[in-house]
Formats: sequence, structure tokens, C-alpha cells
Amino acid sequence: MNQPLHDTAPDFDQPVAVLKHCHGRIRKQLATLEKLLTHLPQHGADEQARQAAAAVLKYFDKAAHLHHDDEEQDLIPMLTAVAQGEDAATLQALAPTILQDHMDMDAMWQDLHEQLALIADGSAVQLSAGIVQRFVQRYLSHMEREEGIIAPMALRLFDAQQMERLGQAMRRRRGIGPADAAADVASAPDQSIGDRVADLRKDYGHAVLDEHDVADDPILQFTRWFEEALSAEVNEPNAMGVSTVDENGRPTSRIVLVKQFDARGFTWYTNYDSQKGQQLASKPFAALLFFWRELERQVRIEGRVERTTAEESDKYFNSRPLKSRLAAIASRQSAPIADRASLEHNYEDVARQYGESPSRPGNWGGFRLVPERIEFWQGRRSRFHDRIVYTRQEDGSWTRQRLQP
Repeated sequence: MNQPLHDTAPDFDQPVAVLKHCHGRIRKQLATLEKLLTHLPQHGADEQARQAAAAVLKYFDKAAHLHHDDEEQDLIPMLTAVAQGEDAATLQALAPTILQDHMDMDAMWQDLHEQLALIADGSAVQLSAGIVQRFVQRYLSHMEREEGIIAPMALRLFDAQQMERLGQAMRRRRGIGPADAAADVASAPDQSIGDRVADLRKDYGHAVLDEHDVADDPILQFTRWFEEALSAEVNEPNAMGVSTVDENGRPTSRIVLVKQFDARGFTWYTNYDSQKGQQLASKPFAALLFFWRELERQVRIEGRVERTTAEESDKYFNSRPLKSRLAAIASRQSAPIADRASLEHNYEDVARQYGESPSRPGNWGGFRLVPERIEFWQGRRSRFHDRIVYTRQEDGSWTRQRLQP
């Protein structure tokens, strides 16, 4: 159960080798997980088990997601930009699978995280064999696909400049400079958040928004900004304010997470009996606000709101971690309750009743805002900001114009 010494990492001037090195670190943690399954029934949460659980927690909490971001935000987009013919077709077929793997593995990790945290502090000895086995198998097959297809494609298609660009992006994501490139690439960024935000402001503090440079389609423009927010590691770039009004015209606002956006609109999921659900049932209009402080940007979106189809709601509900699904059933969102203990009791009852395969309740699902007005705001010096607004026309087309700050 003892953890091996860290092996030497390749430099970031070999970014594909770095990615493979990360795979090696992941395989070691997966092996530790499997050893824990056999160790716990025999020895309980002894010191070795606690140390092993803590090591797995540290790696997957602080390092594994960086590897996912390397692929989603840099490696795959860069390959897509240069791939042609059979390579392009291969990427088109494989990229959605890789992204879905990341979502599924993240969901399984949430369940494992809670179990491992209890083992690490010695308060529990339960580790779900089913989740561990699914988690390990998904990771192993995922890495095999990348090592067998994605990595060789990158080595074949990228020139020296593209490799350097990929390596630099991976350095920035970990908060290290070229002089630190030989450091452990799987470690979490050690640069302070204050320094990181300062760097972002240095990069983007003088950004401009010009009506001649923005996209004709506001959804495409939003996609560009959202991708830049991801690359800049904005804190929860998918968080948005949702404002609704009650029957008396009084507004209320709250923060939710957008789960999908495309030409149809912006989608989130909730309890239809909640305050916002009831307000949208009587007045199906809302305003959304994305605020990306680090980039000095905000996007305001207004429009009509509709429910997603039952099939869409089922698909998303079933993709959520088990405990999130059970919580959605146990909670009468926005309704009063006596205390936290009562809430926990409701959850325990639901967990016993539904087990590991709960179905989506009929009062839980998605809302989609169909935009009619989208405004992009870029902060500028002396409060002399840039504002570009798009307005949907009756024929479905968009017009845009500059607004005064």
C-alpha cells in the first residue's frame, strides 16, 4: 500500500510525453484504488489505508482535472484545426467520446470522493467495488484510446511551433513558468490565486470589443467568449444569474449552472415546483447574466423560457452522480423545512427506497431560455466600456449595434 517515489517527469517541450507521463501517474492511483478494495475488509481503515485514500484523493482532486483540461481546451481543438481527411473523420468520431468519458469519470469520482474522504479520516471502511471497477475500466479504456490514436496523431501532425504552443498552455494551466518545467507536472498549481488573477488582468485588462470584429451570430460570439473564459481558468465560467418575476411583477434572482447552450438557447435544470419554476410557469420570461470578473466581461441574455423535452431531462438526470439524483428526489426545493436533520432524514428515506437506479421525478427537468436579446459587455478604462447588443428579428435573423456605456 506504500506509495512509490515520484518518477521524473519529462519537460514541457515534449507535451505529448507529459500527457503520457500523466497517464502513468493515473494508472498508479487506479492500482491503489483496487488494492484498497482488498485491503479494507481485512485491515479496516488502518494507517496504510488512510494514507492510500488520502493519496488518491489528493491526485484526483488536484491534478487529474488538469489533464482533462489539456485535452479539451488545447490538444483536441489544436488537432481539429490541422487534421484533414481520415484524421479529421477520426477526430470527429472520437472527440465526443473523450468528452463524455471526462463527464462520466468526473461523476463517478464525486461518489468515490465522499467514500475515500471518510476512509482517509478513519471514520468509515466502505468502498463501493462497483464504482471502483467502473471508474478504473473507464479510465483505462479512455487512456488506451488516447495513447493509441490521439497521441500518435499529435506527434505526426504538429510542427515544432504547435508543440511549443501546447506545452506553454499546459505550463500556464499549472501556474508554472518555463524555469519550473521539470517540476512534477501532476502537482497542483502553487501560484497564489491573487497572482493568477493579476496575470489575467495583465493579459485582458486592455481588451476591446469592436462591432466590426464580433461574429454575425451571437451564439457563435458567446461560444468564443466562453472558450476564452475556460482557457483563462475563470472560476465557474458556467455560473449564471437567472432573474424571474412573480405574479406581481417583483423580480427574484439566483445563480445556477448552464448545462448546455446552442442555437436553440441556454439550458439549465431544476425542480419545476421551486420558486423559479412556479414563476416561470406563470410568466415564462427570464434574464440571464454571465459575469467573468477575471476577463472584465459580462453577457446579458433575455428571452422566452420553455421546458426541455422529457427525453432531454431524462438524459441529463441520468448523467448526474447518484447522490445528486437522490437529493433531487428528496428535496422539495424552496419549501420550508424544520431543520437540517429533517432534510437528511428525507434523503436517507429516498436512498433506501430508490437504491442505485432512481428515475427522474416528473417535477424535475430542464428549462431553456430562447434568446431575443444578447448584450456583450467588455470593461474599459475610465468606465468607458464597450457594449454590443444583438436583437432577434421576426424572421429569426439577428441585428447588432453598439450601445453607449
